[in-house]
Amino acid sequence: MTAGLAYMLAGCGGGDDVARQAGANGASIELPVPAPSPTKTPVKSDSLPGEIAANPGASLTTIGFPQGGGGLNDAAKAALDRLAADPAIKNARLTLRGHSDSEGDDGANRIMSRKRAEAVRDYLVRKGLARDRMRVIALGETRPVAPNANPDGSDDSAGRARNRRVEIERDPAGSM
Repeated sequence: MTAGLAYMLAGCGGGDDVARQAGANGASIELPVPAPSPTKTPVKSDSLPGEIAANPGASLTTIGFPQGGGGLNDAAKAALDRLAADPAIKNARLTLRGHSDSEGDDGANRIMSRKRAEAVRDYLVRKGLARDRMRVIALGETRPVAPNANPDGSDDSAGRARNRRVEIERDPAGSM
């Protein structure tokens, strides 16, 4: 069966990358590594106005947070001010995905990621966007964009900082 699986997957890879997997009786088999799926390219927050309409469904911006913090700093507020000022966003439906690094308890990280997304939502509401057009999703530490640790096991503080974020996306077709 594993040989049949390896044969079926032989056409999946676009290059010479392979992954080794334990087969029957501990034998090692090589499987092609499928090409990565295309990912959304975030729009730079300093070029938001006008760019949003040209890239519907793209990640509009990412708001970073300090370790253990759920409050918005001046840079985050400036990025959100630019976002809220774009006429294309006024009637858009937005998804706010809150994230955390992996430090601490899973449950606490999910709560913190929700607080971060809610802080972004509440700020945008104060800037005139409709609360009922925004959806908050708390993902905790489940979707890191950077390693939380270095290959030697030591802490990667820069990676952790990148993982403490809220990603703002415009929902395609404006539906929720």
